[in-house]
Amino acid sequence: MIDTKGRSLELFYIDGHPDGMITAELFNWTGHVFVTPRTRLTEALKREEAGYAGVYLLLGEKEGEDFAYIGEAEDLGVRLKQHAAASDKDWWETAVLVSASANRLNKAHVKYLEARLIAMAREIGHTPLHNGNSPKLPGLTEADIAKMEAFLASLMVVLPAIRVDMFIQRSRPAGSSRPVPAFEAAEADQAATESVRFVLNKPRIDLTAKAIFQGGEFIVEAGSQARSEWYGEGGQSASYQPLHDELVRSGILQMVGTHRVFTKDYAFRSPSAAAAVVFGHSVSGPAAWKLESNPDISFRDWQARQLDAVTEKDASE
Repeated sequence: MIDTKGRSLELFYIDGHPDGMITAELFNWTGHVFVTPRTRLTEALKREEAGYAGVYLLLGEKEGEDFAYIGEAEDLGVRLKQHAAASDKDWWETAVLVSASANRLNKAHVKYLEARLIAMAREIGHTPLHNGNSPKLPGLTEADIAKMEAFLASLMVVLPAIRVDMFIQRSRPAGSSRPVPAFEAAEADQAATESVRFVLNKPRIDLTAKAIFQGGEFIVEAGSQARSEWYGEGGQSASYQPLHDELVRSGILQMVGTHRVFTKDYAFRSPSAAAAVVFGHSVSGPAAWKLESNPDISFRDWQARQLDAVTEKDASE
C-alpha cells in the first residue's frame, strides 16, 4: 500500500541561494541531511553535523554521465577531507551528508545504511557508482533493523527534494502498471487508480508504443517499441539523449529485430520525455501521444478537457 500521508519538509538555504549549502529535515524525523558544493567544503566542515557519524553521497559526472560514491564514517568531516585530497575522486562536485540529531547513529547503524543505499542504487541502476564491492549488512537487532528501515524510508522522501534522484525507481515489472480492476479500485483511492491509455505510432518505420497515464505518472508499457538509436542532433534536441542512453545501458531498452523494446514498464516525468525516447529525438509529447480509444484526440486535447471540466465544476459550486 502506498503511504499517501502528507509530510512536512523544511529546507534551509544557508547561503541564501539553492546552489549553496542546504540543510533538510522532515518533521518528526531524527535524521538530518546537509548538502554542500565541493567549493564550499572548507566552510561546510566547520559545522557541527560534519563531525557526526553518518553516511554520505559524493555526486558529480564522469565521462559525461552522472556518477556517485556512497560511504559511511564515524566522523563525516574527516572522511570528506580524505576524499577531497584523493586523486581518483576529482569528479565529484557535491557532497550529501546524512546524520541524526544529537549524533545518535552508531557505527553499526551507518554501516547498515551504507550497505542498503549501495544495494538500492545498484538495483535501480540510474547512476553508476565509484564503489567497488557491495558491503554486507552488519548484524543488528530486529529492533535496530526496523529503526534503520524507517530512517531510510524518510530519507527517500528528502533526497528527491534536494534534487538527488538516483534512488527513484521508475522501472516497474511488466504489467504492474495495468489499470486496477473495478472491484479493487472501489477499495482504493479513486484519483490514484484512474488511468487513461495513449498510443504513439510512427507508421513509416512500423513503430508503436503504448502508455498509461496513471496517478500523475506517464508510464510506457513493456513491449512498446523505440528507435534503435538516438537520432537527434545536438543542442536542445539532445536534452533527452542521456535518458535514452541510460535506459539502453540498464537493459530496459533492448534490441529486438530492427527496434528496441521496453522490457519493463517505465514511468517518465512527462509525455515529451517518453516520446523523445521512443522516437530517438526531441518531440512535443502532448501533441504526439494519442488517446487509444480515439486517435483524433492528443494528450494535450485530453488534458485540456480535464481542466475545463474542473473549471466548470468550480463555477457550478
